[in-house]
Amino acid sequence: MKKKRIIIGISGSTGAIYGIRLLEVLSQLEEVETHLIISEWAEKTIQIETDYRAAQVKELADFVHPPQNQAAKISSGSFRTDAMIIVPCSMKTLSSVAHGFADNLISRAADVVLKERRKLIMVPRETPLHEIHLENMLKLSRMGVIMMPPMPAFYNEPKSIEDIINHTISRLLDLLDIDNELTKRWLQ
Repeated sequence: MKKKRIIIGISGSTGAIYGIRLLEVLSQLEEVETHLIISEWAEKTIQIETDYRAAQVKELADFVHPPQNQAAKISSGSFRTDAMIIVPCSMKTLSSVAHGFADNLISRAADVVLKERRKLIMVPRETPLHEIHLENMLKLSRMGVIMMPPMPAFYNEPKSIEDIINHTISRLLDLLDIDNELTKRWLQ
C-alpha cells in the first residue's frame, strides 16, 4: 500500500497546538508519512503556548526538515507528495507563499506544492484581518489553496479546548480524505 506523503509546516503564529494535534493523529496512521518543518518562531510559540517541547513535537513526525534547509527533498517537485498543510499559518508565511518569496523551507515547499498542482491547505491564524491579509488569501484561494481558519463549531457541543481543537483537526483530515471520528458530525 502506498503511503500518503503529507508535509506539515508549523509557522510561528499562535495556535501551534493545531499542528501538534494533527501530528499526533497522523502519527497513529500507518498509511501516512509525515514530513515536518517547524519554523524558528514556531519553536518559541510551542514553548510559550503548550506543555510540549519542540523535540517532542519532532518525534511525532516520520521526517523532520530544518526550516533553513532549502536543499531538503521536499523542496523539489520530483519528490512526490500528496498534500501540504501549514498549521498554524502566520500572515508572514501566507504573504511569503502568495508572493513566491521562498525564503525558508516552509514557503519553498508550499511553492513546490503550488507549482506541481498538489493540495495545499493553510490554517491562517490572525484576527482581525486587514485588506492585505484578505487579498493574499484571495490570491492563494484563486490558485487552488484551501483556506481553513480554525473556526470553532458549536453544533458538536464542545466541552473543552480539546474538543474545539479536535473539530478543526477532523475537518483537516476530511480535506485529506482520511476517515476519522474526532468530532461529532452534523446529522440534522
